[in-house]
Amino acid sequence: MTKAVGTRNSGRSEGALDHRLRRLRVHSMKAPIDNGGDAGDLARKSVVLDCGWGRLIFAQTFTSNQEIVDALRQERQDQRDIAFYVRDPHVLLTLAPEETFLDPSHTYRLDLSTYRVSRRQPKGFFVRRLASEADAKAVNAIYASRGMVPVSPDFFWAKRDSRSLTYFVAEEEATGEIIGTVTGVDHHRLFNDPERGSSLWCLAVDPQSRHPGIGEVLVRRVSEYFQARGAAHVDLSVLHDNEQAIGLYEKLGFRRIPVFAVKRKNPINEKLFATPLEEYDALNPYARIIVDEARRRGVHAEITDAAGGFFRLTYGGRSIHCRESLSEMTSGVAVSICDDKAVTRRIVSAAGLEVPEQITADDENAIAEFLDSHKTVVVKPARGEQGRGVSVGLTRTEDVKQAVAEAREISERVLIEDCFDGQDLRLVVIDHKLVAAAVRRPPCVLGDGQSNLKALIELQSRRRAAATAGESTIPIDDETQRCLAASGKTLETIPAAGEEVLVRKTANLHTGGSIHDVTDIVHPKLVEAACRASQAIDIPVTGIDFMVKSPSQPDYVFIEANERPGLANHEPQPTAERFLDLLFPLSRARRTQEASNRTAIA
Repeated sequence: MTKAVGTRNSGRSEGALDHRLRRLRVHSMKAPIDNGGDAGDLARKSVVLDCGWGRLIFAQTFTSNQEIVDALRQERQDQRDIAFYVRDPHVLLTLAPEETFLDPSHTYRLDLSTYRVSRRQPKGFFVRRLASEADAKAVNAIYASRGMVPVSPDFFWAKRDSRSLTYFVAEEEATGEIIGTVTGVDHHRLFNDPERGSSLWCLAVDPQSRHPGIGEVLVRRVSEYFQARGAAHVDLSVLHDNEQAIGLYEKLGFRRIPVFAVKRKNPINEKLFATPLEEYDALNPYARIIVDEARRRGVHAEITDAAGGFFRLTYGGRSIHCRESLSEMTSGVAVSICDDKAVTRRIVSAAGLEVPEQITADDENAIAEFLDSHKTVVVKPARGEQGRGVSVGLTRTEDVKQAVAEAREISERVLIEDCFDGQDLRLVVIDHKLVAAAVRRPPCVLGDGQSNLKALIELQSRRRAAATAGESTIPIDDETQRCLAASGKTLETIPAAGEEVLVRKTANLHTGGSIHDVTDIVHPKLVEAACRASQAIDIPVTGIDFMVKSPSQPDYVFIEANERPGLANHEPQPTAERFLDLLFPLSRARRTQEASNRTAIA
């Protein structure tokens, strides 16, 4: 006969039980519990699970609020812990009001006893378990693109056989690229949860993916995985204002429940508990990434014109006015050189870089001869940005004339260049050192066998706008129609299911292009040429554009230099960090010292 816990028993047996519980609690506080199997007859106590980006503190397994606070105080540098299932957060917060805050998120639950498996199959991608270090790196790139805390690839690999922590990824069939990820936690296997619960974390989709429904498929995959293992429900936490995600969860049958999360105040969580900077929400992503990094370092930020992306940074008595990545450290002469593409070309050519042949679009006879000689040309305004007025891959005289007329709406002076067939490579150079390299791909759509190209482009454009806070859309203009006509299509054409259709030849982000990090494989000659170009222009921060056969091969031609490159487009590379290092070198030493101090204390 089993005695009820708490009844009087012999001193020895009761003491042994208390000792066992204390050992379990101490073990849980010192290290995460993940034994990969059932936890035994007793539910474990004080359970803390390391997830790589931070720890999940299962508050329902703790015996007091003070123990939960003590666990939160063990949070590591540059990570974020979450105390979940807090029963009485109003009481817990009184124990450490200066250190903790109530997470402004809602908790949603899916009842797996009533959940029905979807018969719809994903198109163009599939979901599987995370299986390699390459998968882990791809997941981190998606985390970075979504502003989430990265995880060491070694951690992913160490947890690949865990039975309580499960990682799923969505893989694109055509390219093998990872385009989405989600994490699931099995509470029963982790701590013998009497409610047989489970939870979903870190749902993230590549913002540049062309496939619809990736997030839904990942959520369903986790739910069905736990349903098959006898779980009663799946819980998740979502920010109260994330309307898009909440809409998805409610569509799948998740319902809100009165469960709360508490977090520790740290630089990662600052925007959730601190009074925001005035007009912060009006900043574009290119300004916001720098302001966020500045505030993490203790650099004072003042937004001077949110709509234009202007802000002032101050540290140690030094104040610098910036417009996104353009600062007062960039001279007016350097800006003037970058502003005029013909001047830029002459400057870098004199420095020994490979440049395409070029003429001005002033003489129709010269244009005809140039086209006859090179067969395929590019038309661009001499001054302009964000790909406006640029037409690529023109082969007919009438198309060139029309493109010249369109380019003149941007700049009175128009250039015509030899078209180099290859990939569009952007190299971000800060302080004359390479920080990031990325291939920019032109926008494509995938046919579904039912929708015409106009509808597909509009759908993809809405998806790109949502993923980039409105920075990237696909215009339906003459350039788009010329591109379709080159492949024998019109806006009314209905492509076959799975057919990929190129809709523009320019790869600029603002006209629907996508950006893919290649920093680890870029050829040293390309790096050397980009740094030489920045030195020739004498510009401290620049985006150098090359056309290349491959980022891993040395062949290139110089296209242009941008005096205000978008640093938010190059996750997971530390573009904002290096920008702040350039402006305020001592702030880097301070941040490093703070990290060392916290590590030593932990």
